[in-house]
Amino acid sequence: MQATGGLGKRSLALSLLRAANSRRGADKITVGEILAALGERSFGWTFLLFAIVNMLPLPIGATLVTAIPLILLSLQLVRGRRSVTLPRRVMAIEVGREAFRRSIHRLRPVMRPVERVLKPRFPAPFAPGRERLLGLMLLLISVALFLPIPLSAWGPAISILICALGLIEEDGVVLLAGFVAGAISIAITIGVVAMIVFEASILL
Repeated sequence: MQATGGLGKRSLALSLLRAANSRRGADKITVGEILAALGERSFGWTFLLFAIVNMLPLPIGATLVTAIPLILLSLQLVRGRRSVTLPRRVMAIEVGREAFRRSIHRLRPVMRPVERVLKPRFPAPFAPGRERLLGLMLLLISVALFLPIPLSAWGPAISILICALGLIEEDGVVLLAGFVAGAISIAITIGVVAMIVFEASILL
């Protein structure tokens, strides 16, 4: 699993903002351009980027498209891949530059306290072979995000964002905190789906 070490206490949000500003004057920027500006194709940064994409103002049902890259990334981890490979179509996904910047600013109150405590520790989740288990958990969270349930995207997306921060700094404590948040969001999603199915069965 490729991670980015040595970032110290540099703000990850500021790194994202600088990447978003790499095409000044352009209304939109592609996923590939953001990753190129970050200088990274690691799992942590890529999960972080697509978690933020899923927090952009999107119409209901948009996660049927925007969550697919997260599912692909999770499957690569499940297969034991150590670096990210994304299809050209995914790299060519465009996001509004200003909307992306606004989302990062909105997320800074969530990211800042996590960034303060980020540091390499509790390496057990990053041991060789563990990436398959990490990928499976991230896959479950991504599937919960994928389901087009109104107002349900933010929980899984924030969980993946926290996990991504843990992956970037190889912080096992933060990674596990993200998984706990993900488990809660999965439970909520299952509850909502069960309620919808129950109500539909009554109507039928």
